[in-house]
Amino acid sequence: MAKVVIVGAGPTGAALALLLVQRGIDVTLVEAARSFRRTFRGEGLMPSGLTALDQMGLLGLIETVPHQALTAWEYILEGRRMFQAPEPFQANTLACTLVSQPALLEALVEKAQQHPSFEWIPGTAVKALLHEEHRISGVQLGDGRTLEADLVIGADGRNSLVRQQANLEMEPLSHSIDLLWFKLADSSCLPPENIFYAIVHGRQTMGLFRSAEGSLQLAWALYDDNPTDWKNTDWPKKIAAASPTWLAQHLQKHAQDLERPLLLSVVVGRCPQWSVPGLLILGDAAHPMSPIRAQGVNMALRDVIVAANHLVPLLQDAVNIEILDQVLPQIQTEREPEIIRAQTLQNEELAQGDRLRHSPFLRTLVKSTLPFSSPIIRASWLRRQQQLRQGVTEVRLQV
Repeated sequence: MAKVVIVGAGPTGAALALLLVQRGIDVTLVEAARSFRRTFRGEGLMPSGLTALDQMGLLGLIETVPHQALTAWEYILEGRRMFQAPEPFQANTLACTLVSQPALLEALVEKAQQHPSFEWIPGTAVKALLHEEHRISGVQLGDGRTLEADLVIGADGRNSLVRQQANLEMEPLSHSIDLLWFKLADSSCLPPENIFYAIVHGRQTMGLFRSAEGSLQLAWALYDDNPTDWKNTDWPKKIAAASPTWLAQHLQKHAQDLERPLLLSVVVGRCPQWSVPGLLILGDAAHPMSPIRAQGVNMALRDVIVAANHLVPLLQDAVNIEILDQVLPQIQTEREPEIIRAQTLQNEELAQGDRLRHSPFLRTLVKSTLPFSSPIIRASWLRRQQQLRQGVTEVRLQV
C-alpha cells in the first residue's frame, strides 16, 4: 500500500486526506498550526465549491458547522443602491454560502480520524524535504522526526515551504489591492437576510456581510494608487464617511468595539510547474488567487477532485513509482486552464471597479441614470459572474 504525506491542513489538504483514507490509502496529514482558529480564513463557498463537496459526499457536513447562505448581492454607489441580485441566480443551483472554515476543517479531520489509515500531526512544521535518487521521498519535521512517503503533497498555502524546498518557482501576477479586514461582533444594522454589500464611495470601495458565526465583517480595499497610512487612521470615522447612513450610524455607535484591522497582503500567481518526482503542490501553494469572489477555497476543492481521480487508482495497489511520477503533471494539465481563466476573470472584475473608482464623471453619470441603467448594469454583472460561480470546466469525482 502506498504512503502519502500531505503538508497543510487547509481546505485542500484536509479534503484530499479524507478522500484518500476513505479509499484505504495511508495518509499522514501534517499541520504547523496547533489550532485552525487563525485570524482570517476565507468563508465563501460558491456553487462550484459546494458542488465539489457534494460530489465528495460532504455537503451534509456544512449543516453541522456554523454557516449562512447568502440571500442577495447588493451594490451601493455614493449611498444609492445600484442593483440587487438575489441568491441563487438560477433555478436548481446552490446559493453561495458562508461557512466557518475553522469548524469545517475540524470536521473534515475528525471524519478522517475515523479511518485507521489516517495519521494526524498538528502543531508541527515541516523543516525540509527528503530526497532519494533524485526523487522526493518524504519530509523532515521540525521536531526531528522523518516521514517517508511514496508521494508528498504540498497544500501549505501561498507561502508554501514545500514549494520553496522543491525549487518550484511561482510567477507573481500583477494586482493593485490589498485588504484591511475588520470585525464587529454586533451586526444588528444588517437585515435578517444575509446580503453581501459592495460599496463604492468616491475612490474608496469596501465589502460588507454577516459572517457564518454572526459577526459583521468588512473588507476595505487598499489600492496601490491611493496609499493610506492604515496604522494611524481613525477607521470608524473613515469608514463611516464612505458608508450609507444606516452603516455610518452603526459604526459611530460601536466605534470602540470595532476590532483593529488585519492587513491581508494579496498574493496572486501561478507556478509554471506543480510537481517534481515524488511531490505535487495544489491549491494556493500552486496558484494563489485574488480574494475577488472567494475563488481560493473553491478552486482548491476542485483541485482535490481532479487529484483524487488521477491518484487513487495508482495508490490503492502496489505503487509503481515511475507511473505515479508520470501522472503528476497530468493533474496540472487538467486544472491549469480553469485556474488561468478564473484569475483572468478576477482581474476583469477588478478592472470594472477601477473604471468606476477612477472616473468622477462615470460615477455621476451612473448615479444620475440609475432608474434606467440599473437593470442594464445588473444584467451585465450577472453575465460576468457565471464562470466565477459555477467554474469554467466540468469537474467530477470518478473514484
